[in-house]
Amino acid sequence: MADTSTPATADDQKRTGGIAWAGSLVGSKNPDNLGYRYSTPSKRYRRSHNDDQDGGRELPQNIQIQFRNRKGEELAETIDIPTESSLDDLTTLVHSLLKEASDETNNKVPYSFYAKVAKNGVEDDVEVVTSLKDMLLNETTISTESVLNLVYQPLAVFRVRPVSRCTDTLPGHTEAVLHVQYAPDGKMLASGGGDTTVRFWDVNTATPKHTCKAHKNHVLCTSWSPDAARFVSADKNGVLVVWDPKKGTPIGKNLRAHRQWITSLSWEPMHRHAACERLATASKDTTCKIWNVRTQSLLVTLSGHTDSVEAVKWGGEELLYTASRDRTIKVWNADRGILVRTLTGHGHRINTLALSSDYVLRTGPFDYKCLKFNSQEEAHEAAIKKYEEFSQKQGQERLVSGSDDFTLFLWHPKESKHPIKRLTGHQQAVNHIAFSPDGRYFASASFDKKVKVWNGFSGDFLATLTGHVGAVYQVAWSGDSRFLVTASKDSTAKLWEVPSGKRAKGTLPGHADEVYALDWSPNGGSVATGSKDRTIKIWKH
Repeated sequence: MADTSTPATADDQKRTGGIAWAGSLVGSKNPDNLGYRYSTPSKRYRRSHNDDQDGGRELPQNIQIQFRNRKGEELAETIDIPTESSLDDLTTLVHSLLKEASDETNNKVPYSFYAKVAKNGVEDDVEVVTSLKDMLLNETTISTESVLNLVYQPLAVFRVRPVSRCTDTLPGHTEAVLHVQYAPDGKMLASGGGDTTVRFWDVNTATPKHTCKAHKNHVLCTSWSPDAARFVSADKNGVLVVWDPKKGTPIGKNLRAHRQWITSLSWEPMHRHAACERLATASKDTTCKIWNVRTQSLLVTLSGHTDSVEAVKWGGEELLYTASRDRTIKVWNADRGILVRTLTGHGHRINTLALSSDYVLRTGPFDYKCLKFNSQEEAHEAAIKKYEEFSQKQGQERLVSGSDDFTLFLWHPKESKHPIKRLTGHQQAVNHIAFSPDGRYFASASFDKKVKVWNGFSGDFLATLTGHVGAVYQVAWSGDSRFLVTASKDSTAKLWEVPSGKRAKGTLPGHADEVYALDWSPNGGSVATGSKDRTIKIWKH
């Protein structure tokens, strides 16, 4: 039977905006073609525009770049490279310019790359995550007609595998676990809590080694010496106990260090003194004291704060930093015991401090290779070399403070009493801050259930990590600075990939109550969490 219908004319299609047949190649051979197309020009244009992967920006095939290090020194003259160049291509190019291609060790060093972008009148660092092309498409303010300055920075040689499962649960504490901390060499784990005991655990076998009973009240803070030879704990009565981790016994007598409870502890860095004998303690009694733990003698009392001293940090140079409820940070010369300057700016009490060198100071001479040292002098030389390499890459030491006024301040405390930047965004009190081991980032935890990641050099905001449904108590970084783990009131810990991931890479469930304590092993092997449910859990890949 013949088809008597009249075919649609071009005028009819133009008038109705109908659908016209688009050919015979449909199905598996041509999955993008569904057998019809829009005949209306506006719809046809809108469809092709949405399918455009380049976001509508035309990019040249090549772009001129200038490599610079963190100090602004040029690596070579301007180079013309393809816009499609990936992160690996840029790394290979830097290796060849540094003439490291023949060196097997250096050739394995990965690099990160940053471009300078002006945002709202402020210069910001934008990281090249995958390729130059992707960065240029995302950051439309970067001109492709002028020379692009790329700052290169070496990353950790080793890579830490993300933790994903609970391998061990360590019972023993009879009250909430308030602190867990790995030894600098990663061989032992120490914990303290509301049951007044300090416990040492073997990391390899996940078994208890020593249960230490000397305190009469809650153990409020703990700290390993950088050489891993001593462990110190302090309680709510102001009593300080120095332990021998191998024997599980106190070294000397218990010290009544302060009139009120001790809030924070910090050891002198090993590169400053091989013996690791000096310790700083901060207390609610408004003072900070420096002790010699070998002779158990008081060396210096630092007074000047008018309210409880909440945090103390011993810097990589000769400076000591104390933060107080009186809204000030005081910078001291630790050797002479004198006040250098007072940092002001916060509108409420200061809860926490973080140094860009925290990780390298904490681990002393140890690194991911887990080397053994034959003498204290050998370990001291390794610590000096490690710190000098770090300081050459990082430049001056940076300090970040977090407060109940919901803000953070970034300081260069050795040079100036004025803050570099005031960081806003949190909507409740900031209670913990931690720098990444390489100093490129720092993360802040808050009672607003959020974790924020910031640029470790400029203080620029990078990302908000949302996922917790309760206040976030603590954060800890992996040794290669690629992952962040957070502990929360919601009874979980979460793993994040930084800085690319705004959603959690994984959730570490299992605790029956709030997770108070958290630490990532310096060698990257495992994560320990301590909870109000009186248990410690070990997490591995």
